[in-house]
Amino acid sequence: MIAARPKKLRVGVLFGGRSAEHEVSVVSAQGVLAAIDRDRFKPVPMGITRQGTWLTPAQTEQALDQIRSERLRGMDEPLGEGLLYRTQALGSLRRLDIVFPLIHGVNGEDGTLQGLLELASVPYVGAGVAASALGMDKALQKTFFRHHDFPVADDVQLLLSQWRRDSDSILRAAEATIGYPCFVKPANSGSSIGTSKARSREDLEESIVDAFRYDRKVLVETFIAGREVEVAVLGNDEPEASSVGEITYRNEFYDYQAKYDDPGTNLQIPADIPADVADRIRTMAVDAYKSIDCAGFARVDFFLTADERIYLNEMNTIPGFTPMSMYPKLWEHDGLSYRDLISRLIELGLERHEEMRRAV
Repeated sequence: MIAARPKKLRVGVLFGGRSAEHEVSVVSAQGVLAAIDRDRFKPVPMGITRQGTWLTPAQTEQALDQIRSERLRGMDEPLGEGLLYRTQALGSLRRLDIVFPLIHGVNGEDGTLQGLLELASVPYVGAGVAASALGMDKALQKTFFRHHDFPVADDVQLLLSQWRRDSDSILRAAEATIGYPCFVKPANSGSSIGTSKARSREDLEESIVDAFRYDRKVLVETFIAGREVEVAVLGNDEPEASSVGEITYRNEFYDYQAKYDDPGTNLQIPADIPADVADRIRTMAVDAYKSIDCAGFARVDFFLTADERIYLNEMNTIPGFTPMSMYPKLWEHDGLSYRDLISRLIELGLERHEEMRRAV
């Protein structure tokens, strides 16, 4: 008698979305779809357009075929307009065994999508609602980390309503509190979109105006002169930290162009730093991860100064996930392949969902 083949789990790979990181999400999803272990899993691609409508799996496959053939290169909306709206999408989600969200930024990484999946009782990869919200909102995240005694750069947090009411007072207060140079960034954004370095009153005003294009909350942060190092954290209640990697770049700071377009940007794995410093960074990464009750995966970013002071910069709960991104490259260096990493994340998502189901 021939043994029945084990059922392949249907894994929804959800990507695209309305945020400014739409293109990054598409590339991450293409990497996962190409590498996922098809002996164990049946990937079901589900794209979300810039307008917020959901494509059926068949429409998503068609759009991905067009992207691969480069027939839509340069178009503003590579996923098309979409036909499946959010209310209809719930039926499609419930036919999946688990969802792998790869939507970076707002409405994907900020807890809203995670809340939808929990309402639909669909298992998913990655952090839950609360950790996702903290991971996305840099203002809340920094306030939380500072309260828990993690070393973070000084900042002031601005609201659009305050700026419209009295921009001159805000500029004077930021100059007095933070000084120059400083960084200005939207609270809810990623990939350095809307982030600028300011050296003068004119720079600061222009940077704040630009950052408010992306969010109603903006941070003005103290400039930390240091190396940019990152750690990949993997796991649920007992997470592990990868080796420490370092990013080097030619631009003035690690902006969007340096992240995705500049061949002069390099990932050095492992970072050339003393072993005891690397251990301190790895320990802080795990502690920060556990402090927000993160799950699945996250990339934790730090600044390392010349005198070996460590500053926690931010945590990304859906980090860039192409085969060449820092997160999978760190684990690849430590012996976990991209394909096996995808499998492990799916397993962790199923484990967490089962724990939560039993607790209810």
